[in-house]
Amino acid sequence: MSVTETGGPTGAVGADAGGPSVAEQVARLRATFRGGRTRDRSWRLRQLGGLERMLTEAEDEFVAALAADLGRPRVEAWMADLAPTVAESRHARRHLRRWMRPHRVGLPLSVQPGSARWAHEPLGVVLVIGPWNYPAYLTLAPLVAAFAAGNCAVVKPSEYAPATAEVLARLLPRYTDPDAVAVVTGGPGETQELLAQGLDHAFFTGSPEVGAKVMAAAAPHLTPVTLELGGKSPVIVAADADVEVAARRIAWTKLMNSGQTCVAPDYLLVDSAVRDELVERLVAETARMRGGAGGGVRIVDARQAARLAGLLADDHGGTVVAGGTIDPEARTGEPTVVLDPRPGSRLLTEEIFGPILPVLTVDGVDAAIAHVNAGPKPLAAYVFTGSSRTAERITREVPAGATVVNHLMFHVLVPRLPFGGVGRSGSGAYHGRFGFETFSHRRAVLRKPARPDPGIVYPPYDGRTERLLRRIF
Repeated sequence: MSVTETGGPTGAVGADAGGPSVAEQVARLRATFRGGRTRDRSWRLRQLGGLERMLTEAEDEFVAALAADLGRPRVEAWMADLAPTVAESRHARRHLRRWMRPHRVGLPLSVQPGSARWAHEPLGVVLVIGPWNYPAYLTLAPLVAAFAAGNCAVVKPSEYAPATAEVLARLLPRYTDPDAVAVVTGGPGETQELLAQGLDHAFFTGSPEVGAKVMAAAAPHLTPVTLELGGKSPVIVAADADVEVAARRIAWTKLMNSGQTCVAPDYLLVDSAVRDELVERLVAETARMRGGAGGGVRIVDARQAARLAGLLADDHGGTVVAGGTIDPEARTGEPTVVLDPRPGSRLLTEEIFGPILPVLTVDGVDAAIAHVNAGPKPLAAYVFTGSSRTAERITREVPAGATVVNHLMFHVLVPRLPFGGVGRSGSGAYHGRFGFETFSHRRAVLRKPARPDPGIVYPPYDGRTERLLRRIF
């Protein structure tokens, strides 16, 4: 979900050279899993309850860490990282009994008599590689699913959020089973070493570029991989949209975490009939929500700020109608609106992941759909319209990980909806039952009695037995 490589900046948390090695930590978790205690529902419930207590009792520590890493205010830290994780865990606890229930299935005539069932069983020792942009939520929400499914887990927090990584490394073994969880800090070397252990599943949240490296490292061991990536999530604003509401909701979600959100609005496709009004309201709402504060919003580090500055310095051909200043040294950037950049420019071809919002004028919904479909499939597609027919058409014709009508990003907060990408924006899904299934194996069990044991199924076959077999199978 981020556009960063996995290499760590100065001050990143490093692996503890005096502690157990990666291989030793994985071996410890494998021994725990072989012992069988993680399969019990009571154990899974205790781990989920421990995560919830950790986020409640240590809220101040997480808030301070998120402020140090990302400059995130307390309310946003609670709303974006802590509360959604607690809600995800509570949902899993409430529904775990039903998720774990075996499912009986009928048998075809050729297999009778007997009985058959299938049930979810844990995979074993899994790896969760977290990102820096929501370093608590996007690391712990997959862990909720892994624990609910009965797995042991290695957690690899992002080295770009070192304060949050330190809190996770210190608190997770206190609040959950220390023999079933290991937190490995460090950079790309530790990530590669973990993937070399041949774990039972790897769950990665990050950029498509790094996701490809994770998949390549997992391939020699045939480790299955879930990739939660990103992309250019478009916002289509039709001529019949409520422009006032659209501008307010777009401004709010783009400002959240300074636009460093995988499902943030990446660019707008606005009908020419409402373009001027929307841009005017968007700029005004952005200023209002910032309370008149001038200057820039926080960018995670100087390298990301320099990348954003490069997007604006590029010959994009558009008009900057608000903001426009990115300061890599101060790690800040002004909320910026760029009107009608050139379609082939970096602003419209690269994921922005920051407080820059291109606005492209289009002549109707047909042009908007064609523009989106000319690029990779996005993680989310947003549409503002007063027409149910238009909303359904865009949902049907624009492939995306998710579609949200008349709002943005809220689908992430619905545990009963799968969250995941398609194509370049990711593979696999989680949240709620979908996360439980991601970290589970559907095991089939067939039971047959010793007798009857009809001889017709065994060779040699003559014409009569063949005719009977063709009727049965």
